[in-house]
Amino acid sequence: MTFNPQPVLLESRHVRLEPLTPGHAPALLAAANSADIFRYMIIPPFGSVGDVEAWINEALAAQRASTEVPFATVRRSDGRAVGSTRFLDIRRAHRGLEIGWTWLAPEAQRTAINTEAKYLMFRQAFEGWGALRVQLKTDANNARSRAAIERVGAKFEGVLRKHMLRPHDGYERDSAMFSIVESEWPAAKAKLEGMLDR
Repeated sequence: MTFNPQPVLLESRHVRLEPLTPGHAPALLAAANSADIFRYMIIPPFGSVGDVEAWINEALAAQRASTEVPFATVRRSDGRAVGSTRFLDIRRAHRGLEIGWTWLAPEAQRTAINTEAKYLMFRQAFEGWGALRVQLKTDANNARSRAAIERVGAKFEGVLRKHMLRPHDGYERDSAMFSIVESEWPAAKAKLEGMLDR
């Protein structure tokens, strides 16, 4: 199997992951209405539609370079974009990638949307593309994110110290690394499906 992630539409009961486009910018600006969303991110809060468009254009440039596949996270109940996520660090020769850049509007947090989006992305990576490894990382200080990643079945691998520098304020980030590997996917899939059934 050739491991070659490409833009794809992923959809289930609560969420639709649409390939990201500049047309999503106004809705994403409205969704990013809390500075808390950006507390652990390496970019500053969006101040205008132009900021969101520039961020989308960077994501689409990475997509053209075949290193990322970005999505708008759309709530199916009302068709509103409530956040974003993406595949990144795509390593075709090693059949590995990362799920990241995930953020959600406050009202979409702690709902089925994030769990279902992760389920769709893991399933696409392992079953659609044949991944051997899917990794996730977060700021080592972000306890909520770390708990959410472990809740979906990912294994903690350690902390990369002083891993990322946030350009706009000089914050030096340690990154907590997690992963699910191919042999672990069936158990993680069953766990996620059980969570979604509840």
